[in-house]
Amino acid sequence: MDESRVIGSFVVWDYVVFAGMLLISAVIGIYYAFAGGGQQTSKDFLMGGRSMTAVPVALSLTASFMSAVTVLGTPAEVYRFGAMFSIFGITYFFVVVISAEVFLPVFYRLGITSTYEYLELRFNRLIRLCGTVLFIVQTILYTGIVIYAPALALNQVTGFDLWGAVVATGVVCTFYCTLGGLKAVVWTDVFQVGIMVAGFASVIIQASITQGGFNKILSDASSGGRLNFWNFNPNPLQRHTFWTIIIGGTFTWTTIYGINQSQVQRYISCKNRFHAKLSLYINLVGLWVILTCSVFCGLSLYSRYHDCDPWTSKKVSEVDQLMPYLVLDILRNYPGVPGLFVACAYSGTLSTVSSSINALAAVTVEDLIKPYFKSLSEKSLSWISQGMSVLYGALCIGMAAVASLMGALLQAALSIFGMVGGPLLGLFSLGILVPFANSIGALAGLLAGFAISLWVGIGAQLYPPLPERTLPLSLEIHGCNSTRNGSDWMSTTEMPFSTSAFQIHNVERTPLMDNWYSLSYLYFSTIGTLVTLLVGILISLSTGGRKQNLDPQFLLTKQDFLSNFDAFKKKNHVLSYKSHPVEDGGTDNPAFNHIELNATDHSSKINGTRL
Repeated sequence: MDESRVIGSFVVWDYVVFAGMLLISAVIGIYYAFAGGGQQTSKDFLMGGRSMTAVPVALSLTASFMSAVTVLGTPAEVYRFGAMFSIFGITYFFVVVISAEVFLPVFYRLGITSTYEYLELRFNRLIRLCGTVLFIVQTILYTGIVIYAPALALNQVTGFDLWGAVVATGVVCTFYCTLGGLKAVVWTDVFQVGIMVAGFASVIIQASITQGGFNKILSDASSGGRLNFWNFNPNPLQRHTFWTIIIGGTFTWTTIYGINQSQVQRYISCKNRFHAKLSLYINLVGLWVILTCSVFCGLSLYSRYHDCDPWTSKKVSEVDQLMPYLVLDILRNYPGVPGLFVACAYSGTLSTVSSSINALAAVTVEDLIKPYFKSLSEKSLSWISQGMSVLYGALCIGMAAVASLMGALLQAALSIFGMVGGPLLGLFSLGILVPFANSIGALAGLLAGFAISLWVGIGAQLYPPLPERTLPLSLEIHGCNSTRNGSDWMSTTEMPFSTSAFQIHNVERTPLMDNWYSLSYLYFSTIGTLVTLLVGILISLSTGGRKQNLDPQFLLTKQDFLSNFDAFKKKNHVLSYKSHPVEDGGTDNPAFNHIELNATDHSSKINGTRL
């Protein structure tokens, strides 16, 4: 190995920077535990008292889905498959518009704490329980992986202590979630976005200095075929094309932004609906900035290692380790800066984990405790919420330990996210967009969608798609001064991408595997959503869904769209919860209204859904 490319290692300053990041996060939690009279009610704790403004919430939304998976995974993705990934920028735009204009108005108007409350109001309690349980399982799985994956990658490159990092992350997170509630989660996220941008910036600036400017990086990338933006192949089996990213990506990300409790909980905590929508649109800018940074880091990676790939020449064992490897390579003369990058990866983790813990606590209290123990006071509910935060924090650390045993299941778990999210998105879309959907149809749709997306997802894990479906670009090692002859770099393109533990080798490829199981992973949630919608609509129609009386406030109406323009007329209209008129003989709870809706309501309801 060439001595000029010695990789640095962690020094005292790096640990100081990292510890400082954890410390500031903890301090924010302590501050919000006592500021403004502390956490009096469970609503204060879980919803920030519904008094947040748009900008911190926007940054918080950005932070929680820019986990360490993004910081370490996206640059490696760009390095291997090219800058095609940046088309997600267009996808994010669609996702944010759909979330802000379809899901947000209904959730905000109903003033709910847990998104699954909506399912009970619109359908029934059984469906609400299904949604809640799916969410809890999915989130704990995901969170364990989010804690463990970066710890592993950083540990193997930098020698950063593995379990020290996992436990420190988990404990600090649980600490500020438990003390400060949602306000602490949002404000630590704001601080962590700052750290993430700083970490990315330091890598990009230093890389452009060592490689001789941005233009050099871009020309390297284009000569290596990395600037492959336009691939309009409509084939749904290709892993990333323009269409899979736009269509599949929109469905996958809408499950996260539109209906995932950890996101919805935050924009509902805004003080009025204008701020809630604004926070989503500002968050779009944040997503673009971070996407641009991570794609650029990927191109810098390629520019640095275009003739000597560390992954093929066995200097790193996993693709995720390329980014920390680059950092120690180019920043080794600046003590403390590699620590900043590790802090950047970890603040991604912290923000994701903290929002998950807070969301899990909210769902448990609202969906599993409140409906069954009616007599609890607000104060005791607030204590229970805090206890739940501790419990889920511990569970997530435990789940990280389990993830360390599974090792190869990282990608499996990320597809589980899509597999569970798709049918749930279909369920909420049925409720909000289809006036005649009833609970029988909804349940059947949910089960059908879930069965089909599990079938595809698990099939794809067992029989991973062939390389011509994923199209990895060639990586070369002829520039390494290694003892090996330079003629064996061809083998790199044949490396299988999926690292599934249950992979079944050298089995006869059947048409089922080559077509159905080779579906692009972005389409998993798309299939789940569409199957749920289709089955739900058919079964609702056949079980008399048109006859039910529904209050239009559970649906998306024309007013929801038009009220975007009210902001110009009168600034602060906070929607009151009792805004529906009490009709004779009806109760004032819209869910139990016995009177047939009159015809005018009916027509506006139909127009409202066909926007």
